[in-house]
Amino acid sequence: MTETVLATPTPVTPLAALLASAAAPHELIAYRGVLTPRELDAPAREIAALMESAGVHDLGWLRRVAVRGEDRFRWLSGMVTNMVNELGENAGAWNLVLNAQGRIQGELYVWREGDQLELEIAADQYDRLLAHLERFIIMDDVELVPLNGKAAGEATAETALGLTGPLAHQVLGRLSLVALSEPLTSTRVEWNGVDLRITRGYGVLAAHYALWAPEAQIGKLWKYLRAAGAAPVGCAALEAFRIAEGIPAYGIDMVERDLPQETSQMRALHFNKGCYLGQEIVERIRSRGNVHRHLRQLELSGPVPASGTELTLDDGAVAGQITSAAELALASGGRVFALGMMREEAEVRDSAFTYAAGTGTGTARILGS
Repeated sequence: MTETVLATPTPVTPLAALLASAAAPHELIAYRGVLTPRELDAPAREIAALMESAGVHDLGWLRRVAVRGEDRFRWLSGMVTNMVNELGENAGAWNLVLNAQGRIQGELYVWREGDQLELEIAADQYDRLLAHLERFIIMDDVELVPLNGKAAGEATAETALGLTGPLAHQVLGRLSLVALSEPLTSTRVEWNGVDLRITRGYGVLAAHYALWAPEAQIGKLWKYLRAAGAAPVGCAALEAFRIAEGIPAYGIDMVERDLPQETSQMRALHFNKGCYLGQEIVERIRSRGNVHRHLRQLELSGPVPASGTELTLDDGAVAGQITSAAELALASGGRVFALGMMREEAEVRDSAFTYAAGTGTGTARILGS
């Protein structure tokens, strides 16, 4: 008799559940391991908010994990590619997690608050990354403790809203909330009876904030951010903005077979921190050689291609492959951006590449080349 294995249903974020009771419910789609609204306004208005003012959006796919125990700093430093011991008391760092062969197993943020350490992981990587990390807790005094979601318990469950845009600081100021002057910093405040944790992440075109609050208070926070001038934004616009900023996502632009230097994300690597899992391969590449392909940001002229679309040179040779692409709806007209894994020999040609999308074709050029 064959045993039937039931798939775990994709969870609905607290904000999506709240907005489901609206007079005109929004379409929910799977994004980063959860169900969240695809659109909350017209696409052009959502993109304009992210690029020109401020947009408030769901971050209910983020999961937080406390790293506890006497050995937490030493152990965690040996598991991730970026700094841990050198972090300031209210600072964070973006990290890759590698295996012994130097291949990327996932991405996460490490945050330090006083002497406490936390991990911030996307829901679609959460189970796999936690299982990977826990395999290496052997004789160490270390415990990984979930801080939000079902495992944390209903009484303490928290979720996050995002606030993104060049005017995000002004929105926070209108609510008498602290605007952080530097990326990868954090603070805690008591606001209108709500205990808020505010973090500022990495951004290229705009400031990126995450505001963590108890799930029961998320509707209140959403209402006040809207009233302070933040426009509602769904995940489709947020994803297009991510691609336009050239920020890769694991499982999309970076996958398990990739080496860190192939992703071109040197901000995730710290070369003077000491030993960590996969460090020997990273250091060997840095000191002795190079990789033969790189993740690059592209601008396209033509239709939006699917992930996996090949880019070719004039002679038909394969130059690379699209990992993600999206059209940015702008008032001046749409622009199509993409991320793609490019072969080194194609990059030095400094020419436009061609691709096919459905019945159409287009060209692509590496930005900054």
